[in-house]
Formats: sequence, C-alpha cells, structure tokens
Amino acid sequence: MKILKQFFSVLFVLLCVVGTGYAATFDGVRELVSRRAPWLGKHIQFKEIASSDGDCFILQTVGKKLVVQATGANAAAVGVNWYLKYYCHRSMSHLGDQLAPVTELPVIGQPVTVKTTSIYRYALNYCTFNYTMSFYDWDDWQWELDWMALNGVNLMLVANGSEAVWQNTLRRMNYSEKEIADFITGPAYNAWWLMGNIEGWGGPMPQSQIDSRKKLVQKMLKRMKSLGIEPLMPGFYGMVPSNLKNKSKAHIIPQGTWGAFTRPDILDPMDPEFDRVAAIFYDETRRLYGSDIRFFSGDPFHEGGATDGVALGDAGRAIQKTMQKHFPGSIWVLQGWQDNPKPGLLEKLDKRYVLVQELFGENTNNWETRKGYEGTPFIWATVTNFGERPGINGKLQRFADEVYRASNSEYAKYMKGVGILPEGINNNPVTYELLLELVWHKDRVDVDQWIESYVTARYGRITDEIRTAWKMMLKSIYSSEVGYQEGPPENILCARPALELKSVSSWGRLAKKYDRDLYKKAAFLFAKAMPEFNEVRTYRIDLIHFLRQVIANEADSVFYDMITAYQEKKVEKFEQEVSKFLMMIDTENELLAQDPFFRLSTWQQQAKDAGNTAAEKKNNFHNLMMLITYWGEHVTSEDNLHDYAYKEWAGMMNTYYKERWLVYFDYLRALLRGEEAKAPDYFHWEREWVEKNLHMADDAPRMSLEEIINKVTDR
Repeated sequence: MKILKQFFSVLFVLLCVVGTGYAATFDGVRELVSRRAPWLGKHIQFKEIASSDGDCFILQTVGKKLVVQATGANAAAVGVNWYLKYYCHRSMSHLGDQLAPVTELPVIGQPVTVKTTSIYRYALNYCTFNYTMSFYDWDDWQWELDWMALNGVNLMLVANGSEAVWQNTLRRMNYSEKEIADFITGPAYNAWWLMGNIEGWGGPMPQSQIDSRKKLVQKMLKRMKSLGIEPLMPGFYGMVPSNLKNKSKAHIIPQGTWGAFTRPDILDPMDPEFDRVAAIFYDETRRLYGSDIRFFSGDPFHEGGATDGVALGDAGRAIQKTMQKHFPGSIWVLQGWQDNPKPGLLEKLDKRYVLVQELFGENTNNWETRKGYEGTPFIWATVTNFGERPGINGKLQRFADEVYRASNSEYAKYMKGVGILPEGINNNPVTYELLLELVWHKDRVDVDQWIESYVTARYGRITDEIRTAWKMMLKSIYSSEVGYQEGPPENILCARPALELKSVSSWGRLAKKYDRDLYKKAAFLFAKAMPEFNEVRTYRIDLIHFLRQVIANEADSVFYDMITAYQEKKVEKFEQEVSKFLMMIDTENELLAQDPFFRLSTWQQQAKDAGNTAAEKKNNFHNLMMLITYWGEHVTSEDNLHDYAYKEWAGMMNTYYKERWLVYFDYLRALLRGEEAKAPDYFHWEREWVEKNLHMADDAPRMSLEEIINKVTDR
C-alpha cells in the first residue's frame, strides 16, 4: 500500500511537470486570448503536437471546450484566429477590432486540420517604424504583437531601440556625446538612419528617450518570444558616421547625399577596422537584447549608395563572416528592392544563411527573372503603400496568384514564405490579412470566395448590400488589372498647388486606373447598410474610408474644370469651380472627423503621450508634424520629399491643404486681373505652418455621419 501511494505520488508529480510544460508552451497565447477575447478564455485548451513538414494546428470541440492542438505558440495563435474568424465571425485589424462576445460558442464536431509549409511569415518595413510606429507605447505594441501572432507572423523586424546600441558603440570608439547626438536621428526618422540614408535629422534624441526605447524593446522581445515571433534586428553592414573618415585611417567609402541629406559612410568590409567596429556593435546588441537573435538586417549601398572600388562579392562575404562569428548560425535578411541585393553581393555568400525579401511583389517578379535570386532563399512580399499615404488599393487576386505560382514554380525550393512590408500599416487591412493567410491554404485562393469570410468577420455579419459592394470593389479598386502602381493613387485635394499636377508626392500618381464608376456604385451601396450597422465601428471606419475615396476621385474632374476655366479666362466659371473644390475639402474634413482614427489630434496625442519629459513631448510633436508635411530638408534646391507622407486627416484638410490652396487661388486671381504677382513660396510656407501649429488640432465633428453621408451621396 505504501509503495502504491509512492507510485501515485510520483505519477502526480510527473503529470504536473508535463502539464506545466504544455502550459508554458502556450502561456503567451493564453494571455493573448485573455486580452483580446476574454469570453473565450475559459473555454479553450491547448495541446502540443509534432509535425515533420511545417507548422500545423487542429481545431475541435471536446465537451464544452475548444481544443487547439498546435506545433507551437505561433501556430496555436493562428488556430485561435481561425476559430474567431471562420466560426465566431470576429477579427482584429489596424482599422478597428470586431471582438464582441458571441452568444454561444460555435461547435466544431470533426477535427479541422490546417497546415503550412511556409517557414517564414514576415512583417514590417523599416519605414513602418516611423510612418506608423514612431510613438508607439507598450499598449500599442501589445496590440500589435497580438495581431501579428494571430495572423501567423513568426519573424518581425525590430528597428526601434537601435539608438542605445549605437550610442554605446560610439562611446567605445571615443566619440563625444555631442558627436553621438549629431548622428542619431529623432524618433520619427530612425528608419532612414538605419538604412544608411540620413543622420541626425529630427534630433537630438534625449537620453531619457534612448533609455525608454531600449526598455520598450526589451519588453517587446520577451513578449515576442512567448508568441513564437523571432526578431529581425539591425546588423552591422559597415554603416558609420560620415565624420569617421576624419578620425580613422581605415578605408571608408563616402556615400554622398540622399536628397539634401548627408548620408552615413560605409566602412569597407575588407578593412581590418570593420571587424573591430562590428565586434563592438554585436557585443552591445547581445548585451542589451540577448544572445539568441538569429536574424539580422542591413543593406549596404542602399538606394544609390556608392560602390566605387568595392568588390561586392568579397564585401558581402566579409559582412556575413563577421555576422556569423558573433552570432553563429544567424541569417542575413536583404531587401529585394530595385536592383538590391546586387547579384555581385550575393555571389560569394553562404546561401544557407541568407534570406531575400521580394519586397515589391505587387508589381515585380524579380524572384523569377533573377532565377530565385540566383539560388537564394526568398520570401514573396508586398509594400502596399508608400509613406502610409491614404487611399484604397491592393491587387488582391495577384497576391493570391503570385504566392501560389512562386510556391509551385521551378524556384519553389527557394520560396520560404511570405511577408508584409508596408511603409505604413494603418490602411487597407484586407491586404495584410489575405497575404498572411495565403500560406495556410494548400490550393490557389479565389479571392472572390475568400472575401465573404473576411467581410463577415470584419463586421460581425453580412448583408446582400455589403456582399455585393465588396464584390464590386474586387472588380474595381481592389483589382489586379491596374498596371504599375507605387501605392494608392493620390488625392489632388492634398497636392501642392500648380496648374499641372500629376501627383501629390514626388513618386506617386493621381491617375486612377480602375473603373471609378463601378467603385462609386459600390461605395454608395455599402453606405445603404448604415442604418443596420451604425453601431459597428469597423463598418463606420470603412464607410468613411470608402466615401473619402469617392470625394478624392471626383476632385480630379473638378480640378480639371477649374484650371480650364482659368486658362480660358472665364472668371465666373473659375470662381464656381474654386468654390466646389474648396467645398470638397470641407466635406472631406467633416467626413474624416467622424472617427478619431482619421483626426490629426489622435496622432498628435499619441506623439505627446509617448514622451516622458517636456523635451521629449515637444520633439515628438515636432517630428510628427514635419514628417506628415514637408518631411525634411532645409535646402530649397532639393525638396523632393514634401508630402511624401501626406495624410487625409480632419485638422489637416481644412488648415493645411485648404489654406495652401487659398494662397494659390489668390495668386491666380491676381494674374487674372492682369497684376504682377509673385508665385507662392510653398517651401517656406509649409515650414512656417508647422512652427505655427505645434498645438493640438481642433478637429471635432460639427455634423453627424448620417448628414455627411447624405451630402456625399446626393452630390
């Protein structure tokens, strides 16, 4: 009897240990469910399963519990999301959550098994960390990481927090505090600093902010580990301050300018000094962020960098060799953008430890023309937007077709997954959800069928009007047949005024190459569901977005009529069209004011809240306002970046874009009167506007959404 008691006692302990092991595997996912869908938390169990051919999850109702069997935490999170979406009709998105409790949990009688052979589901562009995430706090990152996990992201860029690494590295290189401060950018510009385009702009970053960003990243990394998301962190690829050439005898390759900005230089990877600086950099990375980092980014000679006198193959091999020395087995992740990575750079690399991002998949097929990047593992990805500029777009069926095609092509052995690399992520949520889900489908996805489940989960239910409206959008604004396109077509209401306009930003475009009449019908049909969906925020956000696009589309023809009247000197007609044009700006401003997401003050408040001191708050605010207007540069001869990150927000439409147009219309009126008039100096006007508007915007709505809908649809 005593022996029997001892046996059961040992068995109990063993069961507890095993149980604890399983619980520990999925603790992060359990906590995620508690945060986002607490009504599901008491009714879900997790079990670990093995798989020899990729991640997998199995869903089934056992008793009154949803049992999620999964190969790991990340697959388990996808399983939770699958249940929420396809059974509970619930979803999370960057444009609103729809996670209200369900009355009765849906039952899954027979096991549902979902697998993927995709090794990597990657997320984020360096630029995302500024156009979207410059002022994220821990609550923002908690939400973001939960969304990433639910959508299966298992590899994510972490570009904030590098300030502390570089500060410590340069201190060990005997740089003064002033020199370090002049190198590190402000909080809204670290993306272009880390990509080797600029240094110092928007700074100096206060020490308190460097420290808080470091602590935030440490917290992020811990949470990511619990959710099965590995970090991709900046590696050392030779970028050094442009003044190092004045301090060192090493071979340093000047990188010249990026626009009007002085670029950091490149320390020749073949020079012995490279190993010394890299050793310091990686030592500081390990000390601050851990020794288990497996992925490093870094693109030497990015976007026009000088390669004169550089043997690219040898340089690439030296960069990789140093990376492997300090983090054995680590993988170098390179951006497939324009001609990057150059074939010569890849030539002598150990391809087992390289991953290329097919960055611009919505328009390119470099994975094919370059024969799987000369036999290098790659992922298929899209940028989707540039500068987080507003607008609706996404070649949805192309996404599905290209992922399927690459996965079944002669280069399939190099195709290792998918990625989303938007320059800003607060738009077009359907594009990100679709792309990340594609790899969990064995067969080619027909988006016309897939969209039904997406829409149902987004709004909690679906009606014939909403279903038909979305099907019409797939044939118009979300069509694959729109040709080459760098993000959404732009809104002329936000353009820097001129008689001839082809774009708002330097590399954007105004042309809308889709059926605009069909889109307008879709938007108006969608609006008819308003009485039934008035309390559903995701519906209201989409409705505002869809109607905003209608206004933007119609503004093109009003602008044409206005300029034609001016050129024909028809003063009365000109004034009529000017009134229409300005009224469209006012209408859009009021439409956007209907939800905090589209208000300037929301993002101003985020910038202020992210500051821990008065100095931080002030600089955050200034960084934000520069970024969304003139971006940067104080040299009038180089002004290509103005409006690159323009925003259609209430508080911007009526005080920035409208006021800028008013200045121009006064100028045209003077010319019509035969007076000599000086053309507006937008360069200085925009910078003065920022300095005069470093305060919270007054962007509260003056009308109801119903009134605005009637105003737009009755036009």
